[in-house]
Amino acid sequence: MILLAGGVPFTSTAVQLPSPPPDSSQENQVHTLLAQANNVALNQFDSRQALALYSEALSLTGANAEILWRISRAYIDIGEQLPAGTDEEQEAQLSMYEKALEFAEKSAAIDPDNSMALTQRAIARARVTLYKGLWESVGLMNRVREDLEYALQLDSTNHLAHYALATTHMKVIEKPWIIRWPLGLGWGDRDDAIIHFEKAITLRWDLISYRIACAKAYVEEGEYESARAHLTLIPMLRPQDRGDDGARKEAFATLDRIQDEK
Repeated sequence: MILLAGGVPFTSTAVQLPSPPPDSSQENQVHTLLAQANNVALNQFDSRQALALYSEALSLTGANAEILWRISRAYIDIGEQLPAGTDEEQEAQLSMYEKALEFAEKSAAIDPDNSMALTQRAIARARVTLYKGLWESVGLMNRVREDLEYALQLDSTNHLAHYALATTHMKVIEKPWIIRWPLGLGWGDRDDAIIHFEKAITLRWDLISYRIACAKAYVEEGEYESARAHLTLIPMLRPQDRGDDGARKEAFATLDRIQDEK
């Protein structure tokens, strides 16, 4: 699953919350709502219900960076679930991604040094950029990279930022360097992508989406043994995302295709 063209994994390490003050009923209510929303998002994959719960929590707190980036994430996941076969459907999907960017922007404005807020802003901006056309929105893609690199400066253990930066590199290198370089996208690099995929996997070894994306990058690089090392582990991993069943099938197909490659 490629982040810029596929799903954004909901991951438990990014949603841990501090315990609420024992003497604050509103804080307790907010904490309960967030715990419910995280459970719905992580375990039931019901992004619309999660969005409703996050929104209720936000109504009790006002501007809150932690809740705002979670709302952004929910909008992205909702957008991923929408059909996109017609112009009207694509407009509806784009509207979800624009909403995601709006809330991520608010989160980052409140807390400019929030690694997850920056990560979500980068992911949402990348989705919007693809609708506008990557090569017509070079400046936006450079801002995606800047947000992710700064997110990792703030928190090098942010596995989602590593994964997002890796997939950003993979998207950029779809065009030859000679075309990208004059546009300011000469930085795209498959080796850098693999480095960030591997860092993401080190931090979250159990996410299928990370391993399939990394394996595909290795296949493109002709490093088939490294690809097989990830692909053979995928059947043993528990699905943690709506798209993991499809990723498993893709892993089997890819493994079959490269089984005799040296």
